[in-house]
Amino acid sequence: MTEDQIIIRFEGVTQQFDDDEAVLKDVSFEIERGKFYTLLGPSGCGKTTILRLIAGFIQPSRGNIFMNGKVINRIPANERQVNTVFQDYALFPHLNVFENVAFGLRIKKLKNADVEKKVMEALRFVNLVGYEKREISEMSGGQRQRVAIARAIVNEPEIILLDEPLSALDLKLRTEMQYELRELQRRLGITFIFVTHDQEEALAMSDVIFVLNGGIIQQSGTPMDIYDEPINRFVADFIGESNIVPGRMKRDFLVEFAGKEFECVDQGLQADEPVEIVIRPEDLEITKPELGKLQVRVDTQLFRGVHFEISTYDDAGNEWLVHSTKRATVGDRIGLAFDPEAIHVMRFGETEEEFDKRLEAYSEVSYGE
Repeated sequence: MTEDQIIIRFEGVTQQFDDDEAVLKDVSFEIERGKFYTLLGPSGCGKTTILRLIAGFIQPSRGNIFMNGKVINRIPANERQVNTVFQDYALFPHLNVFENVAFGLRIKKLKNADVEKKVMEALRFVNLVGYEKREISEMSGGQRQRVAIARAIVNEPEIILLDEPLSALDLKLRTEMQYELRELQRRLGITFIFVTHDQEEALAMSDVIFVLNGGIIQQSGTPMDIYDEPINRFVADFIGESNIVPGRMKRDFLVEFAGKEFECVDQGLQADEPVEIVIRPEDLEITKPELGKLQVRVDTQLFRGVHFEISTYDDAGNEWLVHSTKRATVGDRIGLAFDPEAIHVMRFGETEEEFDKRLEAYSEVSYGE
């Protein structure tokens, strides 16, 4: 990434309020121009704080924030080429659609003809032409969101910040708006920075995801990178559903877990290093017990529309969640097959002593009946 491609850069940014624990802890990252970024994490992880820092609503306690190569720590919000779409949209109920979108332009004292041209162009982008005189109280949730987006883009910002703007919508409308927002970003060609705690939303919409927890960026990358190669237990647990069990790296491309050795595609770890194994539920295939790499007992089964969600347990008491189009029978013993590529190896987060205690449970396990 060249310097002219970088629109926002954080260098060692810490944010602390009074004597409380730091909300952000020495955070550094870069945002590339013209892409859709998502800040993903649980409540209190620091994602909205990053948005507020970029917008200029607060100043960092330590570190620097750069925009287009210049430090903007003390530049006020109204002088930054940034617009924010808030969770509640923050529309003016006493103004109609046209005047809500035109508000920022009127503050700048543009001529009426210029205001009308820019507002109508923004409304065309969000498919609201014909709604100019409509009152905000007469608009649906999805329409109000479009008005908020039109108000954000009418000022031609370099960055649009979106603070959980879909959270108040019902599931069907939220899914529709995900497609609309993504397509709008592509058409505008400007940088979107989107905040959410919804993993599926982040995976569906983003070019790049930053996963945050405890004021630290745990991992960043494309949706496929984050989903297929989680860097630690938190990311694996938070992004989608995962089966996570302790194991030991025997050598490159060979790992041990659940009392057996399996070929894998990972390398570069030390021989006999404690690791954690991640296998996604959709990567497990139901087979006859004798054909499976693992043998498990079916505990529960739920139909999720496009697949069955099947909870199973091996003889050591480890749960294996399976997503399959095949129906299983509660109480039956089945086999689970998987490819070497389905095994994702993470460095183990516990001490050697804690790991050995957990691994002892596997040493006397016998499979099959």
